[in-house]
Amino acid sequence: MNYNWNWRIFWEMSPDAAGTYFDTLVSGLLWTIATAMLAWIMALLLGALVGTMRTVPRRGVVALANAYIELFRNIPLLVQMFLWYFVVPELLPVELGNWIKALPNSAFITAVLCLGFFTSSRIAVQVSAGIEALPRGQRLAAQALGFTPVQTYRHVLLPVAFRIIIPPLTSEFLNVIKNSAVALTIGLMELTARARSMQEFSFQVFEAFTAATLIYVVLNVLVVFLMHRLEKYFAVPGTIARPTTGGGH
Repeated sequence: MNYNWNWRIFWEMSPDAAGTYFDTLVSGLLWTIATAMLAWIMALLLGALVGTMRTVPRRGVVALANAYIELFRNIPLLVQMFLWYFVVPELLPVELGNWIKALPNSAFITAVLCLGFFTSSRIAVQVSAGIEALPRGQRLAAQALGFTPVQTYRHVLLPVAFRIIIPPLTSEFLNVIKNSAVALTIGLMELTARARSMQEFSFQVFEAFTAATLIYVVLNVLVVFLMHRLEKYFAVPGTIARPTTGGGH
């Protein structure tokens, strides 16, 4: 059976949206970007906090941070997505649970929260590793200057640690963008879901997912380029070993 290629399908009207199939994919791309960006901001804030907690000289705080990381890092993302969307509202008080389920963008909110918590556990490990990679003399110098522990982390340790871990943070940002596709299982019409919808209505499966693939590639290449520029701008001489052979994020 021969497949009927039709690359003009993108300019035909889509029955599930006000516009063409191309407009459908653009709408999905915008939802993907919005979900990834908000989840990334949430993951950075929580990851920095939990990662810092892992490096403080208090066993109880370290144990709490490690428990957080093991909880969110070791449960599959798809399972977490279902738990946040189907189970958590049922565990809340009835009125609050019904209000959450009735939200017009409940799938979007759920996806942001799930991706944010999942990614923050991974960023926390990288932040703590970045802090522990710094020379011990930086912490001692800050203490000698009279800095409090909070000031030491805020003005000395974290700024340098974040500069060191920009490459792994880039990988995590790319993972957030790609992991956002899991949200189609709870009804979020992001890029992958839109491509699937296009395929179901038009039966042009190769065109739909080829376009989605190219969009993901272009988006991720743009992120790598921007993060590489950011890494070069904030690089501290002597703190990051430059590879002598080719490589990438």
